[in-house]
Amino acid sequence: MSTPQSRRKTRTDAERNRDRVLQAARVLFAEFGHDVQMSEVARAAGVGIGTLYRKFPTREALIEAIAEHRASEIVATARRLTDADDPTQGLAGFLYHVGEVLAGDRGMSEVIEKVMGSAEPQGEAREALLAVVAELIDRARVRGTVGQDVTAGDVNMVICGLAAVIRNAAGDWRRYIEVTLDGLRPR
Repeated sequence: MSTPQSRRKTRTDAERNRDRVLQAARVLFAEFGHDVQMSEVARAAGVGIGTLYRKFPTREALIEAIAEHRASEIVATARRLTDADDPTQGLAGFLYHVGEVLAGDRGMSEVIEKVMGSAEPQGEAREALLAVVAELIDRARVRGTVGQDVTAGDVNMVICGLAAVIRNAAGDWRRYIEVTLDGLRPR
């Protein structure tokens, strides 16, 4: 008979295994691309193949979970940046963070795009991201450092452009952000 304590331990172990699988898969897919075998992910995560398939019945389900996890990490960082003393630095910090994630996870972005058709966050993650970006913009607008017409959709387009600069090695992505931030200023 299971006790509340043993169920809690099982739940904690399951969460820990899930996190280990996501982390191992993210590293492997980023380095080796879409063709990584599920058995390699299980081995790298230190879990059995049955555990992996119980959590993620297909490679696509695993990749979608990685994409959701990555998007939630970006949203969490954006939320922390809404508390920045200088709202302009909050928006800039967010864009630089996204650049760091995309540049460091370039192979993973390609895998996500291959499976999902886009590396852009989807569904609830997209809505959460747009909402927190709108908050960053509103705070910067109050300080007069962002134009009145700038929207979260505009920043989303900037992120798409940033992703293209990074994906195609089309130049210095940090410079791209500097130029973009200049363009977001009031006219």
